[in-house]
Amino acid sequence: MTNETDRRSRFYTCSCFTTDNIFLEDYKLHVRFVSEQQFRLDYQSLLQSRGCVTEQQFVDALTKISQEVDRRRRICETSAERTAAIKQTYRPLHPHVYRLQESYLAPKLQQVVEYCRSSGACKEGLVELLEDVGALRVYRLPVFEKHFCEELVEELEHFERSSAPKGRPNTMNNYGILLNELGFDEGFITPLRERYLQPLTSLLYPDCGGRCLDSHKAFVVKYDLNEDLELSYHYDNAEVTLNVSLGKSFTDGNLFFGDMRQVPVSETECTEVEHRVTEGLLHRGQHMHGALPISCGQRWNLIIWMRASQERNNLCPMCNRRPSLVEGDGFADGFTDYTCPHQNGSCALT
Repeated sequence: MTNETDRRSRFYTCSCFTTDNIFLEDYKLHVRFVSEQQFRLDYQSLLQSRGCVTEQQFVDALTKISQEVDRRRRICETSAERTAAIKQTYRPLHPHVYRLQESYLAPKLQQVVEYCRSSGACKEGLVELLEDVGALRVYRLPVFEKHFCEELVEELEHFERSSAPKGRPNTMNNYGILLNELGFDEGFITPLRERYLQPLTSLLYPDCGGRCLDSHKAFVVKYDLNEDLELSYHYDNAEVTLNVSLGKSFTDGNLFFGDMRQVPVSETECTEVEHRVTEGLLHRGQHMHGALPISCGQRWNLIIWMRASQERNNLCPMCNRRPSLVEGDGFADGFTDYTCPHQNGSCALT
């Protein structure tokens, strides 16, 4: 039998990770960087139109890109160092929240999963059990009980206050926690994905790898008036995403969904969707979306990027090329060193 370590050792990242989708916060722009010459040719005019008008501003942008490229090149090493330090020095406030228990889950979610596992389950029947939020193929569902959300946020705040090292979730979220480094993957996120989420994604998103999700990246992001207020329009490095509002108390900050990333922004109309504590929004990773600013309070969101190597082995969702594999730790970016024949066709874009 393959154990967890053996299973995870198969996963890789794509070499584009160090060059593509670098987010410049000051100009709300994702860029690709291979060389300064390429960058000037591709982006200087666009950056000027967004306020980067002096040579010093351009140099400052290049400096930030260089720092991000260096961070990405060292990400496996630094993540392993943080994980080891956290394990050695951090003492959890609520140790029980690190292992998934059914009592943490909303009864309605368990009912929905039970339906999905039944012999007569179909997409149409499942959709009737979920809330239509008005955005195409985006579904709202209850995920956790309120008491669990409160304890989880308390645990995360306790970790934030500790001296343990912390890594940011991605280039767009400066405040948050990587849950694999804190020890949530094996006992919580993996069984949540395999036992409770995949029965839903198999019916809702079979064309996007929903039946063969085999890895994930899970993290928590925090929005606060003195920190990150909002999240710019983007798509995820995932086949399917679950976004759960954990709390605490906040005003505004609705999510908004546009179209799939292949559709020009000029041809897109966005739909606002309210985010409710304890509930989650399930959507395709390549569906463009963002978060409007909160006006008061603080909001914590659990994000799970679920990945299907069967899909991404053929086409990297971040660079739109066949992936060039680079060794990674844990689930890496969800690529494997083999290509499975497609059982369900490629991911539909509508």
